[in-house]
Amino acid sequence: MSDEKKNAKEKNFDDSKYSTDTHLIYGKHVSDKWDYSHHVTAPISSSTTFRLDSVERGALGFVNWAESSKHEDEPPIFIYDRLGEPNKDMLEENLAMIEKGEMGVAFASGMGAISGALGVLTKSGDEIIAHTTLYGCTISLFLNWYPRYNIKVNQVDLTNPDIIKSIVNENTKVVYFETPANPNLDIIDISKIREVVDEVNENRNDEKKIKIVVDNTFATPYCQRPLEHGADFVIHSLTKGIGGFGTDIGGMVVGKKEYRDRLLLYRKDFGGVLSPRNAWSILTYGLPSLAIRQRRQIASAQILAEKLEKHPKVKFVNYPGLKDFKFYELAQKLMVDFDGNFAPGHLIYFGLVGKDENESKELGKKMMNYVADNAYTMTLAVSLGHTRTLVEHPASMTHSVVPTEELSKYGLHAGGVRIAVGLENAGDIWTDLEDALNIL
Repeated sequence: MSDEKKNAKEKNFDDSKYSTDTHLIYGKHVSDKWDYSHHVTAPISSSTTFRLDSVERGALGFVNWAESSKHEDEPPIFIYDRLGEPNKDMLEENLAMIEKGEMGVAFASGMGAISGALGVLTKSGDEIIAHTTLYGCTISLFLNWYPRYNIKVNQVDLTNPDIIKSIVNENTKVVYFETPANPNLDIIDISKIREVVDEVNENRNDEKKIKIVVDNTFATPYCQRPLEHGADFVIHSLTKGIGGFGTDIGGMVVGKKEYRDRLLLYRKDFGGVLSPRNAWSILTYGLPSLAIRQRRQIASAQILAEKLEKHPKVKFVNYPGLKDFKFYELAQKLMVDFDGNFAPGHLIYFGLVGKDENESKELGKKMMNYVADNAYTMTLAVSLGHTRTLVEHPASMTHSVVPTEELSKYGLHAGGVRIAVGLENAGDIWTDLEDALNIL
């Protein structure tokens, strides 16, 4: 397509009349990242380095990359994969649009995205306020590495947003949390956090203003868009619900375009670069199928959660779609799909009955081992958002960094089981789940 025709089409075409479900498939109607007019599916970019027509073009490419936010409407000059390439750029562009953000920067993994966002927002001497319950590797990052950089992390119960006022100080630069949280599904009121942070920021200059960073991996943008509720940045592990098939690993930071240059520089220098092949798979298969996968998984999760509530071996069930869940009303406010319908997600966390923490933990292990040997529709495995239902025991697996006696401090139950519901028939999943519970 000639530039003249392309510009005319972009000027005259209004894609706002189409649903977000459709935008997941098509992305931006016109993109400078690749020639959409001849490829129905974006081709894979498999080159790590790109030919430059002249020294002058190369120099211009480095200048444009270093100031990408100023040149976002210009066709990119690709130089080297670590700086940028078509598949990553298209994925960034499309996911940012779905999350209602101004820009996105892709990383090699979800932890790469977390490290990248916090890396550009903090420095030695700064502090982070984080929720008590977090992904195990995020806890490890905060416990094992940030002390070396003299970055203090204060973990508090952010389900009470006012607690920020009692712990914030002049060194606080970030409020960080997941909602729903991993694995207990705590839900945090993003808009209330925004109100409290705005109050604190009122007397701070721009450099010292606190930023709100939300990990939206559990919900995916299908169920929740944190930026719409006041977050400054949203984080995704693309490996999970967005990728959807358990074949590709990746991460994404979405936020305001003024931070794109710093995030790209961080990614370049620390090397956490998303593979073009992974970017292509997520762009081609993951995003376009997100809505249809989530609808099926949510419907099944609701059925399973209601059945688990009635089982005698189950002490409690945390699922945003249950009316007895303590965050049910808040979930209805935050977790809505593209059409405004309640979308409580596909993760369930339930606790097993036990006389004490040690017995509960042993029951969790016993149930997982039974699943590993006998279940057909459930797979003992970490991760989530897969086509297959994945089940795990956080106290023994993803959150094993936390000692048994400290589990409650992080909002975890020793006998807690996390289920990430897949695409199987809900009745079949229950057959295996009930069998596993009945052996306890």
